[in-house]
Amino acid sequence: MRFITLLTVLLLATIAPAFATPFDDGMAAYKSGDWAKAFEILKPLAALDNSQSTVVQLRLAHMYERGQGTPKDLAAAAKWFQKAAERGSPTAQAHLGRLYRLGTGVPKDAGQAGRWSMKGASQGNPIAQSNLGYMALEGMGGPVDAAGAAGWFKKAADQGDGSAMMGLAGLYEQGRGVAKDPVQARKWYVLASVDDGEYDAEMPVRAKKAAEALAGKMTPAQIAQADKLVAEFKPAKR
Repeated sequence: MRFITLLTVLLLATIAPAFATPFDDGMAAYKSGDWAKAFEILKPLAALDNSQSTVVQLRLAHMYERGQGTPKDLAAAAKWFQKAAERGSPTAQAHLGRLYRLGTGVPKDAGQAGRWSMKGASQGNPIAQSNLGYMALEGMGGPVDAAGAAGWFKKAADQGDGSAMMGLAGLYEQGRGVAKDPVQARKWYVLASVDDGEYDAEMPVRAKKAAEALAGKMTPAQIAQADKLVAEFKPAKR
């Protein structure tokens, strides 16, 4: 019986690759960084209306925004983020809100930025929460609300969002919307400095410089306390 079972497993393992779908092939190419192949396979799949469409549309939007496997096309990225957002993807909603906030690939629009960011934020997406933080801080779509910005930044920063960490650090350094606290400011600057910079390549550099400048105004005990908080930080799970 064991021999038969083992033989069955081996046969299934041999046969399984033959049943790989275009979706499987496209996702495998995406994960491996074979952007040209991923784009070629996923682009026609994105137009289909099935259970896999949202995932494909989101990946296609990322490739258009980053210029992976295709020339960078921010308008096309916004189009596919929109389609995935309309299908309920909180990640796509967050990115679409980000594009409307920045006026990237679409006209800058506070209403649309707030609408899509709130949809994503209500599902716990940190990018959407960070969007709302910057909108509150900038007074986009309403009066400036530093305390509200701090609240949104904290939610996103706790999940590891580098952009929110940077925003929260600045508020703690300046004492806007929160009590002035150089220890917390340094903590979040340092954490932001190790972000991958996917959507703002210069942000980690700015965060590192800010952390170093702030250290010059802190006592050794404060620096040690901040660095201890950095070492203990673990992103919250959604």
